[in-house]
Amino acid sequence: MARSSVLALSVLTLINLLNYLDRYVVSAIVPDLKGPEMGLSDLQIGSLMTAFMLVYMVAAPVFGVLGDRGSRTRPIAVGVFLWSLATVLSGFAANYAHLVGARALVGIGEAAYVTIAPALLADCFSRAQRGRVLSVFNMAIPVGAALGYIVGGLVSHHYGWRAAFFVAGAPGLLLAVWVLRLPDPPRGSQDGPGLDESSGAAQSGAARSGAVANALAVYWSLLRRLPYMLVVLGYAAYTFAMGGLAFWMPTFLQRVHGIAAAQATTGFGAIVVVTGFLGTFAGGWLGDYWLKSSRQAYLWMSGWITLLAVPFAFVALTAAAPSVYYPAIVVAELLLFMSTGPVNSAIINLVSPTERASAVALSMFTIHLLGDVTSPSLIGGLSDAFSLGKAVLVVPLAVTVSGIVWLASAKVCAATPASR
Repeated sequence: MARSSVLALSVLTLINLLNYLDRYVVSAIVPDLKGPEMGLSDLQIGSLMTAFMLVYMVAAPVFGVLGDRGSRTRPIAVGVFLWSLATVLSGFAANYAHLVGARALVGIGEAAYVTIAPALLADCFSRAQRGRVLSVFNMAIPVGAALGYIVGGLVSHHYGWRAAFFVAGAPGLLLAVWVLRLPDPPRGSQDGPGLDESSGAAQSGAARSGAVANALAVYWSLLRRLPYMLVVLGYAAYTFAMGGLAFWMPTFLQRVHGIAAAQATTGFGAIVVVTGFLGTFAGGWLGDYWLKSSRQAYLWMSGWITLLAVPFAFVALTAAAPSVYYPAIVVAELLLFMSTGPVNSAIINLVSPTERASAVALSMFTIHLLGDVTSPSLIGGLSDAFSLGKAVLVVPLAVTVSGIVWLASAKVCAATPASR
């Protein structure tokens, strides 16, 4: 591994950690936002994540185009700076409208980063290493989310909810400058000859001849590829479940089980750190290992592992005894995180190097539109109408759908000549 490639992976993983820390710090301060200063309802609190996700998914295709055509480090740096600044501004919000606006602005910055960074890493490492590389990159998701719970919970407890936003946003302002020093290798530099056959990219004739010059043609081409779209739709159901669970779980532990706020956020955060680190690493390693025996190993593994998580997720959300629901939470989270690296690697490998940022962008748009744009607000609305304990039961259902669709996508990819 080249030193510059390792540096790129290290910096981008650290920034991805801050990405999710900024995103989930809101979950740690739900009690403060419901307090007398802001007085928000569960539906309004859930809509903070929805507003972020709506802007995020709309901006993603724009940055996908930029990431496939010009410099990749510059838009990433701008995105990191913008979302970090918006997080700091969230701490100055005077009312609900100001807070929604600031969280929406975070979505623009994060869209630039999340769509382009995986494509950049794909050109820093070989195809055989991508499962492990993207698993390292995506380890930052659970660790960053957990730090959002922990840092947000502790800082808000001692210094107030506004300080939590300041602490979450400030480091990114410095890291944005560091991105400009990262390598930006030529697209496809790590892919050998016969790319179209090995990548499984069922490109249109126009794409093969290099005639596709505008974004709409690329996105339309991706939308017509059944193997790619099935993977993305399964990812959408997965994101619905994970997004809703991540946002509401600390509050669920407080309301349903009577756990103190600080203990709920730090305790769940600790679980996410451990299970996310181990699960994401193990998933990436196993996916790369099984890839030697099956070209669809990423999808077969993700489908079966996700279905295995369903009963544990159900028990975690319905059991009354801590000795039962805590172990169930640990096992469910561990299994669910194992899919993160393999699924993102499958998406990268299904398309050509010149389409990767666009493919990731379309994936981000779809999984958030059908996933965690709706799940926090839906669970919040169901909580207002019934109870949070009943509302979270939509999570195991979504996990089931995800596993089934990924298994179907593995069969379709195996039956598609270009995917073999």
